[in-house]
Amino acid sequence: MEEPMCLIENSPDGELQLNQRALALLQSVRQPVVVVAIAGLYRTGKSYLLNRLAGKDRGGFSLGSTVQSHTKGIWMWCLPHPRRAGHTLVLLDTEGLGDVEKGDAKNDTWIFALAVLLSSTLVYNSMGTINQQAMDQLHYVTELTERIKVKAAGRGSRQDGEDSAEFVRFFPAFVWAVRDFTLQLELDGREITEDEYLENGLKLKPGSSRQAQLFNLPRECIRQFFPAWKCFVFVQPAGRRDLARLEELREDELEPEFRQQVTQFCRHVWETSKPKTIPGGHPLGRGTLGSTWLMGCWGPLAPLWPQGRELSGSLGQGMGHEAFPLQLRCPLSPQDKLDSKRAELCRRNEVASSDRCTAALMELSQELEERVCEGSYSVPGGYQRLLADQREMVEKYQLVPGKGIMAAEVLQEFLKSKETVAQAVLQTDQSLTDRQREIEAERARAEAAEREAQLSQEMQAKTEQLLQDQERSHQEHVRQLTAKMEEDRRQLLAEQQGALALKLQEQERVLREGFRGEAARLEQQMQNLRQEMNRPRRSGCVVC
Repeated sequence: MEEPMCLIENSPDGELQLNQRALALLQSVRQPVVVVAIAGLYRTGKSYLLNRLAGKDRGGFSLGSTVQSHTKGIWMWCLPHPRRAGHTLVLLDTEGLGDVEKGDAKNDTWIFALAVLLSSTLVYNSMGTINQQAMDQLHYVTELTERIKVKAAGRGSRQDGEDSAEFVRFFPAFVWAVRDFTLQLELDGREITEDEYLENGLKLKPGSSRQAQLFNLPRECIRQFFPAWKCFVFVQPAGRRDLARLEELREDELEPEFRQQVTQFCRHVWETSKPKTIPGGHPLGRGTLGSTWLMGCWGPLAPLWPQGRELSGSLGQGMGHEAFPLQLRCPLSPQDKLDSKRAELCRRNEVASSDRCTAALMELSQELEERVCEGSYSVPGGYQRLLADQREMVEKYQLVPGKGIMAAEVLQEFLKSKETVAQAVLQTDQSLTDRQREIEAERARAEAAEREAQLSQEMQAKTEQLLQDQERSHQEHVRQLTAKMEEDRRQLLAEQQGALALKLQEQERVLREGFRGEAARLEQQMQNLRQEMNRPRRSGCVVC
């Protein structure tokens, strides 16, 4: 793409509309994709960071220098990945949250939820410091539990206490970008890293009071839902007067420390962001991006879509409580596609061969048909001449190139259609004796039987070859299916082990911080996860 394109438009009447041109472009992507989305309050410089991730100093996502928000809805930009050969980098720039001109907090929540579900790395952009005000502004994270629901296959809705174990499987990595940072990275008199600064900001407050619960809620959501967190702080990029023309500034006109911080940020995002997968660990790309990506990510949102609002476009028309659920169809396996193509190719070959053979026989028999009509065979010995002419015609037919697999069958049907004419010539051949007629009739039957036997042998050989091909195809299909099921089992086990490891790390942190009740709750979640990992899994298909 030469420039960004609107993916989801936020119309004036409150509808989220899907851009069909953008969907068509996504469906043309044939490579695995890494999706990086950025979200945050409006007018905080989100678009600038995305332009740097795209490797662009000029152009790209629109930058604004006024108090008005420039980005509306969600915009995307598809580019070759700068670090992963054969991968596509998809950058998503979201509409600024908290825009006073829009004044729709629920719409902001949906934009944030879509950014979470569509991305493999989510960058949250804020200004100043990580303090309680910044946490209060991150209330969109706390509303994810209300906006996103997960259903395990065959088990219906999960309990609230189990949601975090499911979310961590497909939520993106979380990167907090703190802009215009002016503090010293110190804690209790010692220097700390940016990640330690974030971890200190995510510490929980002891107690069970209402105030403590409100304090802890956004921190618990970040700690439990996102599989990895990272923090970057950025100093102010230039002087106050130059900020209004940030897009026009040359690289050497920016603060050196800011340039270094942006370089470190881009390197981290490029090197650690994983290819996007849909729930179940299946990678996107190779033509599955467009509708599969959007439908797979909208699925958890649709049952909670607000009444009276629509998501317009070819996906999810009227995604309200009545219109959902939306079901995804599994694509054909490579073996199924191969079998289907092989069957269609065989059918086309048979039709083409039949047409070619019929045309050749019509041309070769034209002279013979004219002699029959003229009565040339209605004389003594006429039947012998007819048979000789038919044999000559068959010999010429055998020499015709490119007849294909239907040559013998078409010839047999053609000769059968002419048996009535041959019998009529035989009956009118008064010069033949009874014995001669009997001999000729026997010869005709023998030739017909020979042709039948030859056709039967050819059909039997064709059937045996078809059965052998089907058996090989079946064995290959079984092998691929078995390998796929084993890979899916390993993928699921890896996801569960990853979730268990994250829970264990979180339990260790809360124990160090003295939250034994929270540690006990995490232990119960880990026990449930272990039971699920040990539960025998049934195969989802039967191979005959």
